[in-house]
Amino acid sequence: MAQNVILDSVDRALIDELQKDGRLSNKVLAQRVGVAPSTCLARTQRLQNAGVIRGYRAEIDPAAVGRGLQAMLMVRLTTHSRPLLGPFVEWVRRLPQTRAVHHVSGPDDFLIHVACADTDELQRLVLDLTARGEVGRVQTDLVFSSWTCGPVTPAG
Repeated sequence: MAQNVILDSVDRALIDELQKDGRLSNKVLAQRVGVAPSTCLARTQRLQNAGVIRGYRAEIDPAAVGRGLQAMLMVRLTTHSRPLLGPFVEWVRRLPQTRAVHHVSGPDDFLIHVACADTDELQRLVLDLTARGEVGRVQTDLVFSSWTCGPVTPAG
């Protein structure tokens, strides 16, 4: 969880540039933001330590690795109780098909984004979910297309 951090224009520029390309070297990042490399490194480390920058990762095309069928699973638990949430979330996160898990409000408790090899794998996944005692209902919607949006910008 990110600490409450006050972000100035340099921090905002660092966040913007790193979201465009998380593989930038410190030297190039410093040049783009207009600060010394030592300042850039210190600022980036401060943002990491504060939890503003949570990590760096490669973005993989699911279809390129044999998981071209994507779906959103809306899951409703039988009982919305705190002791069930943690173990359920950890189980879902360990599934190789899971791309993201969102604990949501409304009639459903979770929105789970999955990527499967085919409809047979998706069906097995849904059956595995519904076999869990805490799961009361699963609705499945296929994803036809997805678009990523711009970078996360600080509020204010």
